[in-house]
Amino acid sequence: MQRVKLFIPLIIFAVLAVVFFLVERRVQTGDYSPTALPSALLDRPLPEFSLTTLKGEPIRKDQLLGDVFLLNVWATWCPTCHYEHPFLVELAQRGVNIVGVDYKDGKPAAIKWLEDKGDPYTLTIFDPEGTLGLDLGVTGAPETYLVDAQGVVRFRYQGALDAKVWESEFAQLYNQYQSKGAVQ
Repeated sequence: MQRVKLFIPLIIFAVLAVVFFLVERRVQTGDYSPTALPSALLDRPLPEFSLTTLKGEPIRKDQLLGDVFLLNVWATWCPTCHYEHPFLVELAQRGVNIVGVDYKDGKPAAIKWLEDKGDPYTLTIFDPEGTLGLDLGVTGAPETYLVDAQGVVRFRYQGALDAKVWESEFAQLYNQYQSKGAVQ
């Protein structure tokens, strides 16, 4: 019986390895995405808010309506945001409308970030307390929402937005809602 007890850690390791392999296989085949979190806001209006931009100008939800846009939640303390930022700059240069939400961040650091790395945002909402982030259901930065011209959230992605994610998750939807046109 003592000899059997010696193999228990090995058996536990083998079971965990099999579980890890099966999950990894599901991720590779596309059956499971660890970043695909459901959003309570899907197909619902963007929450009402009244904040300021990084430049200190008042901003409300109704000022954003009329065009399809990406709402990108970011912060200077977020390492993944550093990774995705160059691609956001590239998207903006291609004409994609991106609104930033500077989430639980310091204003001087955020302004310096945009001066140093380029500013892909048509405007940046300053959310130092995370109130808009809370209403959006943000679990961490970065997160990106596709919002149609009427202000309805059509898609949410948690994680870095890069070329691969853009092509596989956003491009078709963005073009679909873009072709429906702006609010009359």
